[in-house]
Amino acid sequence: MTDSKYFTTTKKGEIFELKAELNSDKKEKKKEAVKKVIASMTVGKDVSALFPDVVNCMQTDNLELKKLVYLYLMNYAKSQPDMAIMAVNTFVKDCEDPNPLIRALAVRTMGCIRVDKITEYLCEPLRKCLKDEDPYVRKTAAVCVAKLHDINAQLVEDQGFLDTLKDLISDSNPMVVANAVAALSEIAESHPSSNLLDLNPQSINKLLTALNECTEWGQIFILDCLANYTPKDDREAQSICERVTPRLSHANSAVVLSAVKVLMKFMEMLSKDLDYYGTLLKKLAPPLVTLLSAEPELQYVALRNINLIVQKRPEILKHEMKVFFVKYNDPIYVKLEKLDIMIRLASQANIAQVLAELKEYATEVDVDFVRKAVRAIGRCAIKVEQSAERCVSTLLDLIQTKVNYVVQEAIVVIKDIFRKYPNKYESVIATLCENLDSLDEPEARAAMIWIVGEYAERIDNADELLESFLEGFHDESTQVQLQLLTAIVKLFLKKPTETQELVQQVLSLATQDSDNPDLRDRGYIYWRLLSTDPVAAKEVVLAEKPLISEETDLIEPTLLDELICYIGTLASVYHKPPSAFVEGGRGVVHKSLPPRTASSESTESPETAPAGAPPGEQPDVIPAQGDLLGDLLNLDLGPPVSGPPLATTSVQMGAVDLLGGGLDSLIGGPNFAAPPAAAVPASLGAPIGSGLSDLFDLTSGVGTLSGSYVAPKAVWLPAMKAKGLEISGTFTRQVGSISMDLQLTNKALQVMTDFAIQFNRNSFGLAPAAPLQVHAPLSPNQTVEISLPLNTVGSVMKMEPLNNLQVAVKNNIDVFYFSTLYPLHILFVEDGKMDRQMFLATWKDIPNENEAQFQIRDCPLNAEAVSSKLQSSNIFTIAKRNVEGQDMLYQSLKLTNGIWVLAELRIQPGNPSFTRDLSRKLRTQPHQVTQIRHQTGSQKRLGAVLEVSSARGVPARVPGLRDHPQELRLQPVPAPASCQPHQGAPWGVAAPPSPHGRARRGSWPPRGPPGSDCSTHLGPQGRLAPLPG
Repeated sequence: MTDSKYFTTTKKGEIFELKAELNSDKKEKKKEAVKKVIASMTVGKDVSALFPDVVNCMQTDNLELKKLVYLYLMNYAKSQPDMAIMAVNTFVKDCEDPNPLIRALAVRTMGCIRVDKITEYLCEPLRKCLKDEDPYVRKTAAVCVAKLHDINAQLVEDQGFLDTLKDLISDSNPMVVANAVAALSEIAESHPSSNLLDLNPQSINKLLTALNECTEWGQIFILDCLANYTPKDDREAQSICERVTPRLSHANSAVVLSAVKVLMKFMEMLSKDLDYYGTLLKKLAPPLVTLLSAEPELQYVALRNINLIVQKRPEILKHEMKVFFVKYNDPIYVKLEKLDIMIRLASQANIAQVLAELKEYATEVDVDFVRKAVRAIGRCAIKVEQSAERCVSTLLDLIQTKVNYVVQEAIVVIKDIFRKYPNKYESVIATLCENLDSLDEPEARAAMIWIVGEYAERIDNADELLESFLEGFHDESTQVQLQLLTAIVKLFLKKPTETQELVQQVLSLATQDSDNPDLRDRGYIYWRLLSTDPVAAKEVVLAEKPLISEETDLIEPTLLDELICYIGTLASVYHKPPSAFVEGGRGVVHKSLPPRTASSESTESPETAPAGAPPGEQPDVIPAQGDLLGDLLNLDLGPPVSGPPLATTSVQMGAVDLLGGGLDSLIGGPNFAAPPAAAVPASLGAPIGSGLSDLFDLTSGVGTLSGSYVAPKAVWLPAMKAKGLEISGTFTRQVGSISMDLQLTNKALQVMTDFAIQFNRNSFGLAPAAPLQVHAPLSPNQTVEISLPLNTVGSVMKMEPLNNLQVAVKNNIDVFYFSTLYPLHILFVEDGKMDRQMFLATWKDIPNENEAQFQIRDCPLNAEAVSSKLQSSNIFTIAKRNVEGQDMLYQSLKLTNGIWVLAELRIQPGNPSFTRDLSRKLRTQPHQVTQIRHQTGSQKRLGAVLEVSSARGVPARVPGLRDHPQELRLQPVPAPASCQPHQGAPWGVAAPPSPHGRARRGSWPPRGPPGSDCSTHLGPQGRLAPLPG
């Protein structure tokens, strides 16, 4: 008879009978009683009153009875903690039982009893079981450590169980190794800061050895652990991949996906030129295809993972298109997922096959699937340009079916095709217009209105078509109303004489009769544009539109890299990182793919491609140090120009005059006067202390510990260009160390984490000396300041301008690029004081061709103060003399790349203008000077002869530097054209009514009071408000 009889009894007063049976002397009767107790407990009856009687049954040699008693203990120990202590002695005794099954059973039960009072008594038995001679006991004890850590983490650490667990990774039994890895991984997830799994090549080798002999779940634990390891180079990555590849043929789908995860991660480190890389791609396809022959639920999980894999590496499954064709009996969730992957794999080679399949899907009975199929045809047209004509033809065939929802979806995707290929397929507009009356879905109506407005000049009755939509304007959805407003304004700008009443009508409906603030604001903007400046209105409304992208639904690259690390988990099914759906502190560690090694670096890497430059435009010449020399005197160290990141030069350095130009551009012009701090827009990067005048503190700045000048922080990356991340910063040099002082501000609505920074190659080899450390997640509206140490041992490449630095910053949202100019004085080294005799000999030998001179104005310092300030920035005074009442300072400095610069500074007491002459040389060997000639003028001078100002504030002309020096002047800005009196609105468009309900007199928009900015903008609720600034 089976045990089901224990669950059918309905007797009352059963507890007393059970109590008597539990205390019986007969073993069989006692076992029967315990079974009845467990059955009652299972169906929900409270049998906790029998706790002491059941515990007494622990003292038995019968393994079956002992298991039943332990099961009862696990269930009721928490509600009877004081009584549970009675079982401690039995646990200790059972842990020393000669039968390994009983020892393992005891230690397993210990881990499941979550009672603090008992926990401390269990440490000694657990310690013995971790070192038990039987592997079955050891593997059970390993899992028990993880359970105990969850109850009392401090106790586990104090007792040294974690160290014992780490030792078990080297155990001779593969199952012990697998359980030890599983336990350590579990503990590491709950304590991300702890470095428990300190993997190295030796321990990895042991794990790979155990992998072949484990059970399937043991293999999953080991593979997941391997996925968290970063190989030291591509050779080690290849070795691991070779040993993991056999797991792809495993029968368990979880093992297959875990193996795929490891291979996908380590492929990042392999060069695409390797033969093994191609072999690996071929080996990955068959197991993924095999997963699609399982049950629908497993198919769906496999498809969600394949979706990620195809986005990362489409070449893996590019020849397997047919396996993703939909079967008639597939559930809808499998069909939709297959359709998505088909589009991602579509290419010129298979597009005909894909389109034929999609056309068949469009005739199915499942409405959702048909809609998705029609949209897929449109996506094919956008992705594969050669197929666009065939796709449009297919869509027209579908429109002819006159099936309402097919027609509407087709019109939506044709609008996108028009955006991708303007002026190419407009001949189909007539066919679309025939179906105007059948459109009832907002998205389809909006798409049709956009087409009519965009191509109004080609549609004879465009005004009639749009007027038909206008009749029920207030009944339309907001999407349709906004599109209709814009379309009619477009029509008016193209055919002003015929549609004046129509545009006046829609503007009135949008502004006066609408409660929607978006619609009303857009209406006011259009109205004011049309009534004041028709040319501007045309430029705004009829501007050329950017082409839409090929793939609008791709997962953001940084998120995709993180999800690849979670293949085979719930995150890969949701397509969200664990932090998005896991509550609490567990399982929210952000993962990323390993960095590429030098041999596998792609051209898209920030290290190799300048920010903002196409990969194909990389400079292929790395100039020698001597080639950089001349550009020190051409370096534009004023505020950087606003615009995209500056590209580096790819011209061979020896082929051009590197020393052309003069130092006037370096410091801002031959008659450089320090600008007020406010004159430098924050958006242009740091108000770089690049001109030497900043070293005299002519602009606002601060001093560091060593007294070196520091420019104030300025915005390098505005929040609007970095999805809410604003980066401000400046550069400092303190006691021989260069730093980039950053201020990161989160102006987005989501938390930012996982920050990293990388520099492109640059003229002086500047590179981060340490990772970017943001120790806590950056919450919305939070600001954090970080000092990033720099060194000059990075890759060297000549930049234009020379001190241009291109930076890439990554976080969990995206990778952002910006460029800034670093001040030259951070490169002045502390041992730049040249010996006096060497200075004199070098000074005499430098010809005038190697000189440049310029003037610094408005610096009210005497010679001693100047010398002191410059020395704080490592510009050293070698000698000083007075000639005809003028103080002459002879100075030297040395750059981090070994280039010496010699200078003479002439100061006229009482005159705030200084004249400085620079000469430079490259020291190649001790006591040997390499001269570089640079013709700065016809006047012959020894070392440097300076032209000084002839009168206070009036700069003398510096011959040779500029034949026609230019001066910067502030010009009065004329009032904008829109502020001039406007006599009537163009094309008869009346000015919009006052938001306050009163008619305006005179021109519109109104002119402000004298001296005010008469420009206007829309305030809240469409009211007019003065423009700020």
